[in-house]
Amino acid sequence: MKKIVMIVVLVLMSQMFISCSKVPAGHVGIKVFLLGGSKGVDSQELGVGRYYIGLNEELYLFPTYQQNYVWTRDTREGSPNDESFTFQTREGMEIGADFGISYHIDPKKVNLIFEKYRKGIEEITDIYLRNNVRDALNSAASVRKVIDVYGSGKTKLIKEVEDLVRKEVEPIGIRVDKIYLIGSFRLPQTVINALNSKIEATQMAQQRVNEIETEKAEALKKEAKAKGEANAILKVAQAQAKANLILAKSITKELVEYKRVEKWNGVLPQVSGGSTPFVNLGK
Repeated sequence: MKKIVMIVVLVLMSQMFISCSKVPAGHVGIKVFLLGGSKGVDSQELGVGRYYIGLNEELYLFPTYQQNYVWTRDTREGSPNDESFTFQTREGMEIGADFGISYHIDPKKVNLIFEKYRKGIEEITDIYLRNNVRDALNSAASVRKVIDVYGSGKTKLIKEVEDLVRKEVEPIGIRVDKIYLIGSFRLPQTVINALNSKIEATQMAQQRVNEIETEKAEALKKEAKAKGEANAILKVAQAQAKANLILAKSITKELVEYKRVEKWNGVLPQVSGGSTPFVNLGK
């Protein structure tokens, strides 16, 4: 009898040990009841520590640190399946792309997240977050031309997708840090060549416009310099004319005579003939 009791105790203890689960640091646990009237409905949030999980209970772990996941067609990344996205532009052009997401969970809203999805973090990422990104891509790309998606508008498209997903999941406690494009968009090569040619032509036209604007600016600069120099010459000429006018008005016969006397050294001209001195001695 004692042996039977010991065996039962050991079995119970081993069951308790096996059923003890741990919520590690950086995680929040959700204990879910699997049987009875509260099956899959009632849940209990658990902090870091060890907990007994009964036969009719299941523990879900939700990491609260930043998560990073990629959806690509490359079997070496993310899932062994093709998880890449396909969406269409306004013209109906089909584009393929690989995307990644960085996000973290608000530890205060883990219960709310589980109540909405009834799944663990892996399923939420693989299914629901991916669906959110796909829907946002289709919404943002459907109003854009392919050249806007492929060219300079690529950044705006990705930013809009990020904002749409963030608006959808942030209220329930999933904080999207970043959604990013991996590599380039995938289009038929003929379309890529045509788009590159169009972009190059647009860039060359813009470059020519810039050159013309530069030439206009240089011409205006030279014109302003010429006007400045002409104005300077005109001002000098006007000043000289004014000085000459003042000088002309100031010259009189008496002043001329005075200047002659002032310059005369008192010696009469030593020439013969009937010439008269250039100074009027009588005056």
